[in-house]
Parts: sequence; C-alpha cells; structure tokens
Amino acid sequence: MLIIGKKLSPYALLSISGLLATSDQAVKWLVQQSMAYGESVSVTPFFNWVHLRNTGAAFSLFANGGGWQRYFFIGIAVAVSIFLIKLILENRHKGEAIAYSLILGGAMGNLIDRVFRGYVVDSFDFYWRDWHWPAFNLADIAIVLGALLFVSGSFLGKKTNTNAESDGSD
Repeated sequence: MLIIGKKLSPYALLSISGLLATSDQAVKWLVQQSMAYGESVSVTPFFNWVHLRNTGAAFSLFANGGGWQRYFFIGIAVAVSIFLIKLILENRHKGEAIAYSLILGGAMGNLIDRVFRGYVVDSFDFYWRDWHWPAFNLADIAIVLGALLFVSGSFLGKKTNTNAESDGSD
C-alpha cells in the first residue's frame, strides 16, 4: 500500500516527482511547438500564455551573467535533487515528504531544461494593468508549493508537538 500510517511509500513520492517533471516538460514542449519565441496569447484580463526563455534563476536573476550561471544552477539542482531523494528515501512524515517530492519534481523539470536547452522555458504570465509578475512555469509552481507546504508544516508541527508527548516514531 502507498500510505503507511503517517508516512508514504518513497516510490509513490518519487513517482509524484517524476510525474511533475514530466508534466512540466510536456507543457514546455507544447509551448515551444505551438508558439514563436516571445509570442504572447491573452487568455484572461490578467493572464497571458507566453513563450519566454530564462537563463537566470527565479525572476530572471543573473540572466545576463554570460553563461556561467547555466552550469552553476545545474550543479545546485543536482546537489539539491540528491539531497531531496535521500530525505524522501528516509520516509519522513507525510506532509514533509510531499513537500520534498514537489520541490524535487520542480527542480528536475528545470534541470532538464538547463541541461538540454541551456535555459528554462517559462509560459505563465500573470499581470494587473501594466504590472507583470515575472513569467514562470509548472516546475516553479511545484517548487513554491513544496516550499510553502514545508514551511507551513514546520510552523504547524512545532505548535502541535509542543503539547504532545513524543511516541518515538519521529
């Protein structure tokens, strides 16, 4: 069974990561096949479907770094992915493990881009009037959701554990 008490099977968690990375790559492939670079399609009054490239980090930080950032971010993504796989295999608490799985899936999706394309494909552009949030992709969403889940679990876990006795299962 995939769920064991408060823990999930590491194989289920790694499958979630793989599904996220695969879905991210499918969306990026669709964008590259159906849109010219720089093209923008208005979907709603606050959302555009776009085809952009990001050679930098989040919010295009270091995008004009001259190329060193590609290998730096590949190294970071590989190191973080190995660490997250180790944590997932240790079969942490369910909420924590799902957070690691989401972050790993997003990191792998963007890692694949950096290795094979040299840049990350972004396709989601949310805006209000003339102000645009930096474009992002499905991998970025997974990373942010995983980080939020981890942080919220940390706060909630500390609050609930301070009044409860440990049963030794942590």
